Amino acid sequence: MSTAQLYTKCTKVWIPDPDEVWRSAEIIKDYKEGDESLHLKLEDETVYEYPVDLQGKELPLLRNPDILVGENDLTALSYLHEPAVLHNLKVRFLESNHIYTYCGIVLVAINPYEQLPIYEEDVIYAYSGQNMGDMDPHIFAVAEEAYKQMARDEKNQSIIVSGESGAGKTVSAKYAMRFLATVGGSPSETSIEAKVLASSPIMEAFGNAKTTRNDNSSRFGKYIQIGFDKRYHIIGANMRTYLLEKSRVVFQAEDERNYRIFYQLCASVNLPELKDLGLTCAEDFFYTSQGGDTSISGVDDADDFEKTRHAFTLLGVKESHQMTIFRIIAAILHLGNLEIRTEHSNEACTILSEDEHLNNFCSLLGVEYSQMQHWLCHLKLVTTAETYVKNMSWQQVVNTRDALAKHIYAQLFKWIVQHINKALHTTVKQHSFIGVLDIYGFETFEVNSFEQFCINYANEKLQQQFNLHVFKLEQEEYMKEGIPWTLIDFYDNQPCIDLIEAKLGILDLLDEECKVPKGTDQNWVQKLYDRHTGSQHFQKPRMSNTSFIILHFADKVEYESEGFLEKNRDTVYEEQINILRASKYQMVASLFQDEKDAAPTTSIRKGTAKISIRSTRPVIKSANKEHKKTVGHQFRNSLHLLMETLNATTPHYVRCIKPNDEKLSFKFDPKRVVQQLRACGVLETIRISAAGFPSRWSYHDFFNRYRVLMKKRDLFKIDKKQICQTLLEELIKDPDKFQVGRTKIFFRSGQVAYLEKVRAAKLRAAMIMIQKTVRGWLQRVKYKRLRQAAVVIQRYTRGFLARRLAEHLRRTRAAIIFQKQYRMLRIFRAFQGVRSATITIQAFARGMFVRRIYRKILVEHKATILQKYARGWLARTRFHQIRGATIVLQCYYRRMKARQELKALKIEARSAQHLKKLNVGMENKVVQLQRKIDEQNKEYKLLNEQLSALTSAHSSEVEKLKKELMQYQQSHQGDSSQLLSFQEELEHLRLELEKAYGERKIVEDSYIKEKDLLRKRISNLEEENALLKQEKSTYLYQYEDELTQSMIEENSQMKKELEEERSRYQNLVKEYSRLEQSYDNLQDEMVFMKQTAGHRRSPSNQSSLESDSNYPSISTSETGDTEDVIHQVEEIGVEKAAMDMTVFLKLQKRVRELEQERKKLQTQIEKTEQVSKKSQVIEMKSEVTSDHEDFAYNSLKRQELESENKKLKNELNELRKAIADGATQNNSSSDVQDSYNLLLNQLKSANEELEVRKEEVLILRTQIMKADQQKGTKNTESIPTDASWPNSDKHIGQEDVIEAYQGMCETNRKTEDWGYLNEDGELGLAYQGLKQVARLLEAQLQDQRREHEEEVEALKKQVDAMKEDMEKQQQAFLQTTLQLSPEVQVEFGIQQEITRLTNENLDLKEMLENLESNEMKLKKQLKFYMKKLKESKTTIPTERWQHKGKMQAVVQRKEKDFQGMLEYFKEDEPLLIRNLIIDLKPQAVSASVPCLPAYILYMCIRHADYISDDQKVHSLLTSSINGIKKVLKKHNDDFEITSFWLANTCRLRHCLKQYSGEECFMTQNTPKQNEHCLKNFDLSEYCQVLSHLSIQIYQQLIKVAEGILQPMIASAMLENESIQGLSGVKPMGYRNRSSSMADGDSSYSLDAVIRQLNMFHSIMCDQGLDPQIAQQIFRQLFYMISAVTLNNLLLRKDVCSWSTGMQLRFNINQLEEWLHGKNMQQSGAAQTLEPLIQAAQLLQLKKKTSEDAEAICSLCTSLTTQQIVKILNLYTPTHEFEERVTVAFIRDIQTHLQERNDPPQLLLDFKHMFPVLFPFSPSSITMDSIHLPASLNLEFLRKV
Repeated sequence: MSTAQLYTKCTKVWIPDPDEVWRSAEIIKDYKEGDESLHLKLEDETVYEYPVDLQGKELPLLRNPDILVGENDLTALSYLHEPAVLHNLKVRFLESNHIYTYCGIVLVAINPYEQLPIYEEDVIYAYSGQNMGDMDPHIFAVAEEAYKQMARDEKNQSIIVSGESGAGKTVSAKYAMRFLATVGGSPSETSIEAKVLASSPIMEAFGNAKTTRNDNSSRFGKYIQIGFDKRYHIIGANMRTYLLEKSRVVFQAEDERNYRIFYQLCASVNLPELKDLGLTCAEDFFYTSQGGDTSISGVDDADDFEKTRHAFTLLGVKESHQMTIFRIIAAILHLGNLEIRTEHSNEACTILSEDEHLNNFCSLLGVEYSQMQHWLCHLKLVTTAETYVKNMSWQQVVNTRDALAKHIYAQLFKWIVQHINKALHTTVKQHSFIGVLDIYGFETFEVNSFEQFCINYANEKLQQQFNLHVFKLEQEEYMKEGIPWTLIDFYDNQPCIDLIEAKLGILDLLDEECKVPKGTDQNWVQKLYDRHTGSQHFQKPRMSNTSFIILHFADKVEYESEGFLEKNRDTVYEEQINILRASKYQMVASLFQDEKDAAPTTSIRKGTAKISIRSTRPVIKSANKEHKKTVGHQFRNSLHLLMETLNATTPHYVRCIKPNDEKLSFKFDPKRVVQQLRACGVLETIRISAAGFPSRWSYHDFFNRYRVLMKKRDLFKIDKKQICQTLLEELIKDPDKFQVGRTKIFFRSGQVAYLEKVRAAKLRAAMIMIQKTVRGWLQRVKYKRLRQAAVVIQRYTRGFLARRLAEHLRRTRAAIIFQKQYRMLRIFRAFQGVRSATITIQAFARGMFVRRIYRKILVEHKATILQKYARGWLARTRFHQIRGATIVLQCYYRRMKARQELKALKIEARSAQHLKKLNVGMENKVVQLQRKIDEQNKEYKLLNEQLSALTSAHSSEVEKLKKELMQYQQSHQGDSSQLLSFQEELEHLRLELEKAYGERKIVEDSYIKEKDLLRKRISNLEEENALLKQEKSTYLYQYEDELTQSMIEENSQMKKELEEERSRYQNLVKEYSRLEQSYDNLQDEMVFMKQTAGHRRSPSNQSSLESDSNYPSISTSETGDTEDVIHQVEEIGVEKAAMDMTVFLKLQKRVRELEQERKKLQTQIEKTEQVSKKSQVIEMKSEVTSDHEDFAYNSLKRQELESENKKLKNELNELRKAIADGATQNNSSSDVQDSYNLLLNQLKSANEELEVRKEEVLILRTQIMKADQQKGTKNTESIPTDASWPNSDKHIGQEDVIEAYQGMCETNRKTEDWGYLNEDGELGLAYQGLKQVARLLEAQLQDQRREHEEEVEALKKQVDAMKEDMEKQQQAFLQTTLQLSPEVQVEFGIQQEITRLTNENLDLKEMLENLESNEMKLKKQLKFYMKKLKESKTTIPTERWQHKGKMQAVVQRKEKDFQGMLEYFKEDEPLLIRNLIIDLKPQAVSASVPCLPAYILYMCIRHADYISDDQKVHSLLTSSINGIKKVLKKHNDDFEITSFWLANTCRLRHCLKQYSGEECFMTQNTPKQNEHCLKNFDLSEYCQVLSHLSIQIYQQLIKVAEGILQPMIASAMLENESIQGLSGVKPMGYRNRSSSMADGDSSYSLDAVIRQLNMFHSIMCDQGLDPQIAQQIFRQLFYMISAVTLNNLLLRKDVCSWSTGMQLRFNINQLEEWLHGKNMQQSGAAQTLEPLIQAAQLLQLKKKTSEDAEAICSLCTSLTTQQIVKILNLYTPTHEFEERVTVAFIRDIQTHLQERNDPPQLLLDFKHMFPVLFPFSPSSITMDSIHLPASLNLEFLRKV
């Protein structure tokens, strides 16, 4: 490609600029070979001629196409040079606010000087597990790359963070460590990240200071190694420091400060514990005031001091050690303020004896004042012959003082670092580590000294290692792809390093000069001039003889030699150190002890290789006069050690850039940035990349991008590699400009830009063709439209002319008509005048004649009127006479009628109906009054009944006492005193009876008075009732409205609280499961550690599920509820419990019971002797009464034993006969022997069966008799004596049972032979056994009788005490009620009655519950034992008697209906759990009923409930739960098994609820299902346990599904082309070929995601999971899909484009259609996609005007402000015709969104889990219809 082809019109180039470094311009005229200048147009439209050097042909650098600007990786740029790098960083930093950018293997981090929301924990999880090129550049991506390579390659890693002071190195290192601690953190270890962060305030206080470039600059380098175990969990850390700037302790430049700890201590002098330090403000001390201002704006030194002390405490530094540290710091400050006086013409110096600062220095360090005063001013010289003490000059004393201060501070800093390492140390073996190096970058100042020389020397070493590593990676990439390797020339700074560290180099000459007694800086510099003047990296300044210049890789630096020797020597005299060693403070003395025992080296092993890591600080030898090792020698050794460590690890580079010196947020200074880019090696990386093939494309991406340049016939070929190669050969003629690798195409610099130019030209030509065709079509459409418009205009014009002609004709005709009418009108008016005159004459004449006639008529009319009035008066007179007579007649008649009506009304008034009509309202009132009177009468009767009951009780007591008195008189006639006492008691009772009668009269009187008052009150209440009704009608509607509103609000509030509570509860369950898993992991780790340490095995009887079986057992004991109530009160608190009346009364009752028990115990102790006497009489009576019962029992036992013996004898005879018959037929000895053996075996089995039957019958009858005795003694009234037989509805008494059994035994006795039966003496033995049993039962019966008597006596005493209490309470009640007013008496009586009834009701309920539970238990036991008894009388089962004789009769059991219960033996329970849970595969039961294991478990539980075996129920449920947990732990990543056991656990929980017997769960049961309910046990607690287990399984299922889907989401939703040809591929950078990426194709399509969702759905449906739970699962999964996709969109610049928005909207449509097809629209899953839908719409909307901004703000309601702004910043065009989003538009969006109160987080929490709800879902399957498949191997289960 020639220069003329590149430098054409409209091409953009870069030209140098003194202000902006590089400036963009556009070529306005094609360049031709030989032109002396290039015609350019700048961005401000000015024309500029750029001169071209014809000899060097140095044309301006070409600019990349706009589509490549803003790339994540600088190596993705087609033109790789300095202006392209600078412009790309500027665009990303200023326009998109992206502070991170990749540059090959380097991460460039620009300090924004502002806190950004990109470091939250959700961002850490978003980058965790991602490949480095998949996400936007970030420090987390670098840390993830290091962690992934460490885990994959098992090789140690290093993250090297470098940069200038103030560039953000420490913060970047801190974020990297935070990521590693979060990703590699282990729950079993203390967070190392927390400890390292706790050490940060300490290291900043003692190692950071204010400089001219940074307010908090780290003045030392540090390397932190974070150790990992074999599971790659953090186990510890170690810190190494490099080159602390000790000179800052004694000297600070202008506008700089000393280390921060000095100012923190001075700011906190007011603290009481620091009063003894003798400190004042920092301005008063020489060591802290040299820089001028001692404060920093925005920094609170006192607050920082508290943080430092808190950090010391967290790291375990004792309070005494902290105070010693502060003493040492204060002593250094006092040392700097010493007043040194000169004597003898400056040859000697002294310090005053009363110097306050020296006194404080010595007291704080605990050393001798006089010795320190002497040796600060004197020097000890030792020769071979003698020792001299010499005075020092003032300058020497000052230097000695400063050296001592620096040495003390350095030793203290070293002690602090060692203590931090102790706190971070661990005893666990380290498997690998990741090191984070936070080291100073290249520095150059106006005056550069020894510190800058060491810093730049270290950067030279690091740059060499960096260059070699980049070169190595490039070589590996070419070799991997099979590209011919050509040597790339790169800058090798080894000569510069040799200049510094080689033999007779700068450091060697410096050390040599330090050994010379009279060595000076000038002599050393002169040696440098003589030795290295010929070196290419060393120069001598022209105007100076005391400085020298070194040409570093970054820049040329001039060093001033003054102070080099002193700083390198770091002289501290032995006498001063010895004084400090003799300090009375242990810590101070230990700081300066000889380090003879050096710290052991730490070995880092990886395979067979070992890396010995020694201590950073050199070993301090015994001080003679000064330290033997110089600072330069120490630094060179530590630097070599660091390089060995870095070379043994895989490095990762982070280069921090300071954008401006003013520390302003998002301000970009090109000069400063370019300077740092050159210094940190970024441009060198670019140069190395540009020297080879920097642009690299995969065949797939190249094909998709440049398919528009291919020919049509090539597109149908299959081999894409061949297609791409053919295209490149046609387009790029020079074969050296590109290379074809195995998987990628490699391009030289600028070739991609050329291809983009060709592609743009092709697209431009295609667009021109499209535009031409479209414009022609538009013109044709326009012509047709114009022609049609002309025709229409002509038509309307002609119509207008015709209408105008017609109008003219109409107007002419109208004018003629007007003329005609006018002429006619004029003639008509003349005629009318003549006519009116004639009519007037006629009118006057006719009027005269008419007036004459009128006068005549008027006269006649007046005469008529006179006649009319006369005739009228006569007529009226006659009318009045007649009317008067008529009225009189009417009055008489009406009076008669009125009297008749009055009589009828009086009769009617006497009737009842009339009265009812009149008194309808009064009747209701009377009824109410009558009702109240009746109630009062009832109360009166009730009181009378109570009083009569009391009187009857008193009378009965009196009669009883009389009878007792008579008996005592008969038995004790001589005891007159006792008679007198009884008589007195009788009199006393009579008095009480009379008193009761008097009280009764008082009550009756008060009742009558109260009745009268109530009547009056009723009338008043009726009036008030009328008023209240009116008020009620007015307030009713208002109250209803308020009530409905309040109910709606309360319901919504309760729903919210319920959701929150459910969420908290499930989070607790989740936390419990997490802790449980953590506990299991810890156990595994302990076992693993034990095995690895000593190869010891854990005991085989230990179970990993011991912690899983801690569930509460279900108890069926009959203990009272009061203990539970007390426990409940203790749990919920007394205040809350007091609100519950029932609980309060139960507690009150329990207190009374305890008080009665206490009294009972006291009475028992007092009457022990009386009880012992009475027990003898009771025993005599009990023996007589129990004889009859023992006889019946013994007879039953004897009869049963006799029947058994008879059967066995008969069988024995039959066997003998069979043997005899066999002997007669076959006389052979073998047959006889076989028969005899058969006989012996059968006899032995018969004897064993006999013993078993004896024991069973004995136990059975003993329990029956014992139950009978208990029922007869304790529960004679409450427990019925009827027992129900199985399969029968008739109730049979116990006596009938015994009688029937005796009758059966009697029938068996009729046919037996007594002599033959007792020939072996078996009956005698049985009788002896029965006698012993009878004696045992007799003793037990006596004990029970004794206990019964004691209980009866105690109950009698309790009755007496209760009677006395009742009498006292009645008296108190009457006294109090008589004193109160009637109304209060009524209310008080009602309250007392309610309390009494409540207590009685509670007592009755408790008694009823206890009796019912006892009754049910005894009934079940009786049923079971009666069933056993019935089965024992049937023929022995065939499976236990398998005789082969022909005479043996086999009686088979009759088949019965299956009752839905499964029976198993206790020893078969482990086999049941193993076959049904642990070893069960879901495929084994796929063809049967869904959730079959749950139904089988319930049928086993039901049988255990049927036989009332609570231990069996508890054991089965606990074992089942533990088995399910074990299966889930083993298959924790299997979706099918997890879903299978979630369905079965929920179904078992539903079964326990459905068949619990509670009505609320039985509404949908059939009558057959109601028969399968549990009878004895309440398993609600186990329902709760199963609910917890269901939540754990649900969370594990979500975790498994998310683990399967999460790797597919980003690729399927954002990267895969669902719509072919829509997305445009852009060039890849180095990070897309990162070593962390897999070699295979890991892309997924949306079809793969939908197939996976279909698989999940089919698995859950096949396994019978409830649809509601499945909907919640898919809602959670769709939320995860939305959150992960949106998070990737927010963190990836390459997918924020218009085409991605279109693809994303299409993919979301597919997911919504899938939900619709699965009928899950109501699950809420579609709503979780709303933020993603709005993000896709945001990518597709216009982004130019303010109207667009308003539309975006109104549309994106589910996105936060940060998310909207982030997407707009990330928006990147993929085609030339797209436009970028301007900064002004983003600012407009931000102003529109200011009113929003959005959360500050940027990313969605994809791990958020919605609270799950398990609704009750009853099953329609009956238990008796379930079939057990043979594949389950459950043959030991027997159907009942």
